[in-house]
Amino acid sequence: MTRPLHKIQTLAALATIGVFIGSGAALAAQDRSTLKVPNGLSFAEFKGYEDWQSVAVSQTDDSLKLISANPAMMTAYRSGLPANGKLFPEGSRVVKIEWARQPNQVSPYAVQVPGALKSVAFIVKDSKRFPKTKGWAYAKFDVDQSGELKPEGAGAECGFACHTKVAAQDYIFTAYPKR
Repeated sequence: MTRPLHKIQTLAALATIGVFIGSGAALAAQDRSTLKVPNGLSFAEFKGYEDWQSVAVSQTDDSLKLISANPAMMTAYRSGLPANGKLFPEGSRVVKIEWARQPNQVSPYAVQVPGALKSVAFIVKDSKRFPKTKGWAYAKFDVDQSGELKPEGAGAECGFACHTKVAAQDYIFTAYPKR
């Protein structure tokens, strides 16, 4: 018995959606909104970070990182910050998403692409909450053996010591490259 083509296509689409939803449910099982570094930032404070605009990408020996910023920080970047002693405005936020590097198996040339998620890190400028660290606070969440994100470090001040190397750039490592 032959079925009309549109019925076969519909069945195939439903099967594909079922697989997608099934695998997505496993990925979405963790409630990230409850994650928080000790005495510091919570994941929930960065809701919508997935839609922020990219600042730049970076690469290490084994990972790829995307640095994105919220609209307030993107406006500051586009106006030339950090420069001439000008500081990023209050409410500036950055996310750094890090993945393991892997070769793209279908590309006709050698290229590395994101593989497994390794970590998600956030930075926010809030001088009232974090006066000890020049207004900046830090949070990093690493993927553990079970595939869930877990807070790393001792709190919002963790990361400041490293960022003092770029105090002249208002404690931000990543510049906004020309497009």
